[in-house]
Amino acid sequence: MLKISSGFDAGNIEVLDAGRSDDIQLAIRKDNNSDFFQWFHYRVQGAMDQALKMRLCNASEAAYVDGWDDYQAVASYDRKYWFRVPTRYDNGELVIEHEPEQNSIYYAYFAPYSYERHLDLIGWAQQSPLVAVEDLGTTLDGRDMNLLRIGEPSPEKKVIWLTARQHPGETMAEWCMEGFLDSLLDSTNAQARRLLQRAVVYAVPNMNPDGAARGHLRTNAVGANLNREWQTPTPERSPEVLVVREAMERSGVDLFLDLHGDEALPVNFIAGQLGVPTASEAVLQQEHQFELDLMAASADFQMERGYEPGKFGEETMTIAANWVGHRFDCPAMTLEMPFKDHDLMPDPEQGWSAERSMRLGEALLFPLTRWLEPQ
Repeated sequence: MLKISSGFDAGNIEVLDAGRSDDIQLAIRKDNNSDFFQWFHYRVQGAMDQALKMRLCNASEAAYVDGWDDYQAVASYDRKYWFRVPTRYDNGELVIEHEPEQNSIYYAYFAPYSYERHLDLIGWAQQSPLVAVEDLGTTLDGRDMNLLRIGEPSPEKKVIWLTARQHPGETMAEWCMEGFLDSLLDSTNAQARRLLQRAVVYAVPNMNPDGAARGHLRTNAVGANLNREWQTPTPERSPEVLVVREAMERSGVDLFLDLHGDEALPVNFIAGQLGVPTASEAVLQQEHQFELDLMAASADFQMERGYEPGKFGEETMTIAANWVGHRFDCPAMTLEMPFKDHDLMPDPEQGWSAERSMRLGEALLFPLTRWLEPQ
């Protein structure tokens, strides 16, 4: 018997009609107290060797309808290896057609990164003598906000900050963070050792653990878009941002990188402070050089496509990178990765994936180390 469920970490789906395997009708649940939705993650059981046609009927009302063009959903039997399955946007619906080879299969918007894996990442990192885990506070749902400090602070060292997953459905951000941390904490990696001789790194692997566990696309437990809360965060609405800002004030910031995913563009790119009136030419030049160095380090990065300067209008200074850049007069950038395949370097089997997000995280060591070199 066919069964569809989503009662697990980051699960999100509503079953409208599952009476026929060739006409399964589903809907994506909205973020709590919000109209945002696009993330889905559900399990199908009892469908081995059946040709499934799954219609996400409210896809035309999703937050980023442009994201459905040329998009393919991901699927997994073991929740470790995720592959793309035939998907099309048709008459306002996202239609996924697939014939499972096993009786239990998961479908998702992108490879999930569970809260349990997040806790495992914190626990694994803590085993390094280089790492101190700091508890910054508690989310509205009662989860821990953890900060990793890598290296010992000292007056002669630069301070680098990385945050990920302000938007919880952008799971590629935490995959990228995991890849970065794996390389940074590798004692055989000479580049990592050089970086930590000159800098201390602060990392928040998951800025929005409540939204992540709830299966949200973009907001926290009460519907706050954290990447629009940086100018005036409050304990009642956005404690996640508030406690991270307070930690930044204690440490200072010399360079900031915020990891995200973009629904529409099929490329990796950086949105810096170009177009922000308060950004100095010296800072903009450092950001430009960072992009050049990342492109030299990774064939998965490019600089031709991205956001137009000034895209966010009145919201500009509520965004993390712009607020941090202004407050600390430093390079502050948003690294965006695709939900779709990276069209300059396509992979027909997996598309842009968790594994490639991790490799891009590893590549960040090179531009960061270059930035630390005396000019």
